[in-house]
Parts: sequence; structure tokens; C-alpha cells
Amino acid sequence: QVRLEESGGGLVQPGESLRLSCVASEKIFDFYNVAWYRRAPGQRRELVATLSFGGQPTYADSVRGRFTISSDRMQELFLQMDDLKPDDTAVYYCWAQRFDLETPEYWGQGTQVTVAP
Repeated sequence: QVRLEESGGGLVQPGESLRLSCVASEKIFDFYNVAWYRRAPGQRRELVATLSFGGQPTYADSVRGRFTISSDRMQELFLQMDDLKPDDTAVYYCWAQRFDLETPEYWGQGTQVTVAP
């Protein structure tokens, strides 16, 4: 069973930056599709950014140009978040699944990001 653990959340002011990290319990990311999701209070879970096996990153329209997803292709996944806005306030989750869908979906427990003056 792969475990994912996020870190790096916190309270920041609008315009500031945060870098989220997701560490896997095994060196799996070279063969996995990975992504960041978020859930704001009272809202549905939203896909923020994806990094597919062998593919290019994709982003939600709301974060494109401000957020960057990356991975060391071993055990860590990152989300660099710049020019943060109050609407970015949410719990952020990392997600992973083997590219051939031969594993379950794995989720982290989430890290809180709060953007407020």
C-alpha cells in the first residue's frame, strides 16, 4: 500500500507563494500519473494540475500561469504556487495511480492552504 503525505501548506497573504510537497512511501513516480486536487469549503473537489506518465503537465484554467506541477520522478511531487489569491484557499491533496491503472488510486491526507489579507 503506497502512502502519500503532503506538506508545505500554510497561511499567506494574496500575491505570496507556497510550495507544496507530496512524498510517497515508495519510489513510484516514474511510472505513475500524478496530480494535485483541492477542495475549498463547501465546494466540490477540483483538479488543479496533472503530470501524466510520459506526458506534459496540464492545469485548471484558474491556476494556469501561476501554479507549476513537477516531480523528481522518484518519490516527490511538488506544486509551486505563485501569486496566490483568496480563491486558492482550500485543502490540497496529491493523487497518484500507476500509468497502466494496475493499482488503486492513492490519495494523501491533504494540506491546508489559506490565502487571506
